[in-house]
This record gives sequence, structure tokens and C-alpha cells, in this order.
Amino acid sequence: MTDPVSRRAMIASAAAAGALAPALARAQSPDGAPQPSRGPGRGGTDPGPRNLARDRANPDMLNPPATDHGTLPNLRFSYADAHVRQESGGWTRQVTVRELGVSNDIAGVNMRLNASGVRELHWHKEAEWAYMLYGRARITAIDAQGRQFVDDVGVGDLWYFPGGTPHSIQGLGEDGCEFLLVFDDGHFDEDSTFLISDWFRRVPPEVLGKNFGVPANLFGHTPSPDELYIFKAPLPGPLDADRMPVPQVPSDANFSHRMLAQDPIRTRSGTVRITDSSVFKASKTIAAALVELEPGGLRELHWHPNTNEWQYYIEGQGRMGVFAASGQARTFDFAAGDVGYVPFATGHYIENTGTTPLRFLEMFRSDYYADFSLNQWMALTPPQLLQSHLKLDDQVMKALKRDKSPVVPA
Repeated sequence: MTDPVSRRAMIASAAAAGALAPALARAQSPDGAPQPSRGPGRGGTDPGPRNLARDRANPDMLNPPATDHGTLPNLRFSYADAHVRQESGGWTRQVTVRELGVSNDIAGVNMRLNASGVRELHWHKEAEWAYMLYGRARITAIDAQGRQFVDDVGVGDLWYFPGGTPHSIQGLGEDGCEFLLVFDDGHFDEDSTFLISDWFRRVPPEVLGKNFGVPANLFGHTPSPDELYIFKAPLPGPLDADRMPVPQVPSDANFSHRMLAQDPIRTRSGTVRITDSSVFKASKTIAAALVELEPGGLRELHWHPNTNEWQYYIEGQGRMGVFAASGQARTFDFAAGDVGYVPFATGHYIENTGTTPLRFLEMFRSDYYADFSLNQWMALTPPQLLQSHLKLDDQVMKALKRDKSPVVPA
């Protein structure tokens, strides 16, 4: 798996020399440094101090399209700028409302578990949705009816644990795993979870003894939670050995889902897989879409009528244009490891500006996925009424499509 920082550096170099070179050539100084100018009479030079690597990686911030306008808040944050908590069994970093101030309803955690590394038995108030990015992991949980759940998950698989559900995660194989966690509250903090070791240390030994029906002197030896948050443990045996002989878990308590096994919506320029509670019944507060765009591909102009959108970019290079009404519009550049955000009902598009596929996740605090297509809306509007608004050429009118195409065929 390519390191996100290295990937960003490669993308920045490719952008300067490749697909974005013609646009930047109009705004470069003799030494090749991009300048904040779209051309003569617009902007000017930046003599510094400055961060050239940042400017090259974010060309639409330095030189926004002429259509950008107003003061929309920042809708992008990179995990490369997030604090990394390092433990004996792996590492973790988070993007919450503290890092991306506009995101009040969703927070995200990027976590790495080394081989046999365990995210300690715990629970939290927020629901947890996850996407596996690398390797394999074993997840365990029980539901409120006392039914056990144990499963092994790999790249492209999901899990969902409702708020309050106790669970654990362990890295498998020779190199463990990496995954994205999404929580249905932007104020989530990974330091505020309920840890089993922490609770044991905060209950008097005589109460523990009474609870479990054993002598009190058997307690008082629990390791510090600081040692266990993400720690090394023996690799588990076969999956079936961890599954206890209990009645079959019903479908509404199946906490994992194979997203990549879904048939995608497919065009010549990419695919979209939509996963909400209609296909992953346990996922009651997070709906998602996995989008893949080929070079030049476009996630069409659209908006979501039910909630805000939180994005995670897995690979490739792209840009997002956002329209927020009242003449407000802004453009952001994205690469692997970046988080994006689109406020509720705000119009937007996402374009692959690189030379390799662009792959990203769209997440929503909702039990269902919904969007409106600008193209479809226009196609289903009486032509005379539409023409009285936009004065469109006949060729544009004939090109309108009544069927929604999330990824525009190039």
C-alpha cells in the first residue's frame, strides 16, 4: 500500500508536469513555481515565504476557477495533517469537528493494526461504520439480546456497530490491517471510549468479586488502559473456533457486509456502489457510496436532499466544485488520505483530474442514500419552461437524459 504522504508527493509532481501543466503554465514564475494568477490582470506573484509543495498539490486553491465566488468555509482536511497516536499494536489518527470545523454530524478515524494488534474491547455512545482499506481483521461483538457476532473482514468489506454495542478489532495475517472508521457525531473523540480495562480499574475488587461470584483478591491486577488501547496479543485461531454454538444471528444483527460484492452502477467512465440499510440492514445511521472515476470521469452535478456528505479519498487525484446558493461557490483539490465535506443540499461535482483512477467514499448520517441529478431534473422539466430560464442551445436540450447517470460517460 502506497504511503499517503508519498502518494501526495507523487500526485503533486505529476500535476505540475502533467494534466494540470497547461493551466499552471499561465501562472508560473521563471523558476517554475506556480503563482496566484490566472493570467494577465488577475492576481499577482507571491514572493514568499510560502509552502510550494502545498501550492502545487492544491492548484484550485492557489488559482480558483473564475466561477468560484464568496466565502464558503473550508470543506477539506487531510489525514496527513492529523496527529498520530502510536501504540504497541499499531496507530490511529482522527478527523473530527476539531480538525474540520464544518463537520458537526460525522467524524472519522484512520486506524492501523499490526499483525495480531488489538483495538481493546470497548464501546462508545456513537455508532461506528467502517471500511477496510488494507489487509484482514477479525471483529467481535454481541447484540443487546446476548447473541455473539464474530467475522473476518478484508479489503472493501464494511462493518457497523450501533451506539453502545461492545466490540473489538484485531489485525490478522502477516501484516495486519488498516481501515477507516466513521462515527455519526462530529464531536466524537477516540479518547472518550468506554474501555473494559478502564472500567475494571474503577470498580472496587469486592464489587467485582460479588459481580462474578469469585473471591475479591483475584482482582486488582488489570493493566493500565494506557497499555491496552491498541496492543499486541496472540493471533486468533480459525474463525469457527471463536464462534460459539449459539442460535444463528438474524440478518438485522449481521454487523458486516461485503461492499465490493455488490453489482455496481456502471458507465464507461466509472462505477458507483451504494450501501445503505436497504442492503446492509444493521447500518441504521450511516449510508455510503463507493465511487470510482476513470481519468477525465465526472461524478455528475448533483445534490443530496437528506443530509450532509462526508468523503474519504482512497486513491487518485481529483477536484470538487461546490455551489452553496447566493452566489457562493468554491473548488477544492483532493488526493489519497484526504477528507471532504459537502453541506446538506449543496450542489457539487467531483472530477478525476489525474491519469489514474480516482476512488473515494461518500458517507451520510442517514439510513438511506438519496441524490438529485441536475441533468435528470432538467430533462424532466417541460422544455419551454426550461428554455425560458436558461436559453440553451438545441444541442444541449437534446443531450439531456431522463435516466440518472451518477458517473458521466466520457
